[in-house]
Amino acid sequence: MKRLMGFLAVALMLPVVAVAQGGGGAPQHGQQAPEGKKASQGQKAPQGQKAPQHAQQPQRSADRGVGNGHIPARGPAPVRTPRAAPPAHGAEPAARPPAAESYRDQPSHPAAPHVHAETDTWVGHAAAPNDTHLHLDTPWAHGRFSGTIGPQHVWRLQGGDHNRFNVGGFFFQVAPYEDSYSNDWLWDSDDIVIYADPDHDGWYLAYNVRLGTYVHVMYLGS
Repeated sequence: MKRLMGFLAVALMLPVVAVAQGGGGAPQHGQQAPEGKKASQGQKAPQGQKAPQHAQQPQRSADRGVGNGHIPARGPAPVRTPRAAPPAHGAEPAARPPAAESYRDQPSHPAAPHVHAETDTWVGHAAAPNDTHLHLDTPWAHGRFSGTIGPQHVWRLQGGDHNRFNVGGFFFQVAPYEDSYSNDWLWDSDDIVIYADPDHDGWYLAYNVRLGTYVHVMYLGS
């Protein structure tokens, strides 16, 4: 009888020993996971603490580029370089250098002379004083333009082409060697602004508000 009671006592003690040695089991409800074993993904942050946010990149101001409705506040400043001697009367104009045909200073900018919207920089004007193509033996042959010059007034193109175009009943002609710079102008709907040319008597600068490009133009009268 004593031997049976001892056997039963040993049998009852075995489950207690097994539980005590089974510390590797999953924690029961209400128990906290051991330090270092908390889930690293998909687990909500403890109450009262905010989940870490991704670092925000600083926002850059949009580059206004060229055109898109920008109107320069002023025309180009005079270029302070010696002027080239005018060609002899009746001499043939010099051939246009192919390398000078493109004024694309940035990949997204046009090849035509243009104005940077951010700084009102007139790209392509710096070489103007020595351009013999703009020499006129008789400047202002048709008189001077009596309309508003500068950003105070926007003129709407009302038909024509680079040879003769109309704005408000005034007529102009694009400088012949700059014809290609105005190939993408809409002659019956584009808005332009007329600026004074500070370096060449007899010429004005017509700036296309949509494209941000400009050409030299001669006043033909009204």
